[in-house]
Amino acid sequence: MDKHTFRFAPSPTGYLHIGNARTALWNALLARRMGGTFILRFDDTDTERSRPEYAQGILDDLAWLGIPPDRIERQSDRAARYAAVLEDFKARGLVYPAYETAEELDRKRKRQQARGLPPVYDRAALALSDTDRASLEAEGRKPHWRFKLSGQTVTWHDGVRGECHIETASLSDPILARADGQVLYTFASVIDDADFGITDVLRGEDHVANTAVQIELFRALRVNLPRFAHHNLIASATGEEMSKRTGALSLRSFRADRVDPLAVAIVATLTGTSEAIRPLHGLEELSSLLELPKFSRALTKFDPAEIADLSVKLLHAKPYAEIAPKLAAMGIMGAKAESFWAAIHGNVARLEDAEPWWQIITGPQNFVSTEPEFLAEAARLLPEEPFDHETWGRWIAALQAATGRKGKALFMPLRLALTGREQGPELRAVLPLLGRAEALARLGQGPRRAPAA
Repeated sequence: MDKHTFRFAPSPTGYLHIGNARTALWNALLARRMGGTFILRFDDTDTERSRPEYAQGILDDLAWLGIPPDRIERQSDRAARYAAVLEDFKARGLVYPAYETAEELDRKRKRQQARGLPPVYDRAALALSDTDRASLEAEGRKPHWRFKLSGQTVTWHDGVRGECHIETASLSDPILARADGQVLYTFASVIDDADFGITDVLRGEDHVANTAVQIELFRALRVNLPRFAHHNLIASATGEEMSKRTGALSLRSFRADRVDPLAVAIVATLTGTSEAIRPLHGLEELSSLLELPKFSRALTKFDPAEIADLSVKLLHAKPYAEIAPKLAAMGIMGAKAESFWAAIHGNVARLEDAEPWWQIITGPQNFVSTEPEFLAEAARLLPEEPFDHETWGRWIAALQAATGRKGKALFMPLRLALTGREQGPELRAVLPLLGRAEALARLGQGPRRAPAA
């Protein structure tokens, strides 16, 4: 168990939401930091609800987050292996056949609850004789197979929760395989973890109750136990648990909104930990912050606005060289491109928002003005070139002295004339990008820029 091997094991029955992403990111980033392996395992034995498009969606989401798996496994490919282990357990007397229908089991549970007893399976099937079993099978019943728990106290050290223990006498013997032969999650998961050499099982705390059963199954397989860690869960802002099937807060929705995937990764990973959510330089820096004891033990509410806000902060902090290729793909290139980005980057929430500003500043424009006399005076006082960041201040001072205007009455007509917008980047940065001839034209005192050929 020297090399760390982590796994993320979603069922492809829906699209990943932010809670799933959180588990995937922790596993992938810890594996990456430790020089280990990150396995994506599709728990797709539920043939009725598993869909290829969901599996592909999960792969797409992990790639978008920057954590593609080192290896992919599918439980649907391993039916023969599960069947072989089940036969071995039968031969060793570790499992027993039970014949109750789902309806009969439900009635048992309700009777127990009515009597104030825990709804634990009563092991009635163990009392069946060979004759009883033959009689039931003659009726057409096929058995499901239960694993016989030891009834002892199972202990483990949890990477998040510390020392844990569960008395298996308080649990129902788990069903490993249904009457139709389909194995269930607990059984298949343990076999996979054993076969794939999983050293670290990091998952949500909703799986804590499974751990004692799985530890007994690992021991039945005669393999080393992985290290277990169960992180706290996150809920929506209204306190509702997240579900792949509703599509709420899915990664697909964040991708559609074109937020920065690093913002999603940071918020998903650090929500519910002692680390503050803040801009980071990449996944490597994020992975350096990951320590299991930093998880809170409390259910944490997730606010999607944090992703939107962080995405904007990350965009504004990006150096020009990093985004220049993406800007060029939108046609934003040439001698003015870098100074253009410096001028407008603080006024865009998404990179795509830069394109309309590029058209405003570099394209032919004919903005309507309702104050031609004021703009004519502004044109008369416009300084000669070359323009720099000091030009705007000199121009405004001269215009204020000549007209007596100040505040919005002074600035708004100029902003509308030069950009056609009531809000936007600082005009002291826009003016050098326009140049004197274009500024005069937009003030109504010169020829308009010709459309691009």
